[in-house]
Amino acid sequence: MKCPACSQPDSKVIDSRHTENSSIRRRRECVTCNRRFTTYEIIEVMPVMVKKKDGSVQEFDPAKIRTGLIKSCYKRPVDTQVIEKLISEVETDLLNSMNSEVLSEEIGQLVMEKLRKVDEISYVRFASVYREFKDVETLMREIQGIMVKK
Repeated sequence: MKCPACSQPDSKVIDSRHTENSSIRRRRECVTCNRRFTTYEIIEVMPVMVKKKDGSVQEFDPAKIRTGLIKSCYKRPVDTQVIEKLISEVETDLLNSMNSEVLSEEIGQLVMEKLRKVDEISYVRFASVYREFKDVETLMREIQGIMVKK
């Protein structure tokens, strides 16, 4: 980091602290002139792009997952905090995957895996819309799959 007083490129970090807005505050000292100065580092998060079934690409939007989960958990004993935690976990998994582009099918699978652990009825509701069940037989196969895993 270049010193603002003497423009020398070398400085040492004296103190580092996390700030409220997800940045890092560093107190530095120039090794040449011994002046102290403060820098702030902001963590840059690259947006995850979602490739849809029709081939279009959109930026990941957790609100879309929230909408689907609220509908599938309607009148079920699933707290909104649990839904928010699930959304946060999905978002974290996507960011940690280090993929800049993800298929919408992968996101749906990830949501279904997490929702299955929370509430099976909500899972079946979500899966019926997400997987576009065409008939009762497909729905029954999904339910039988849940029963087998128990």
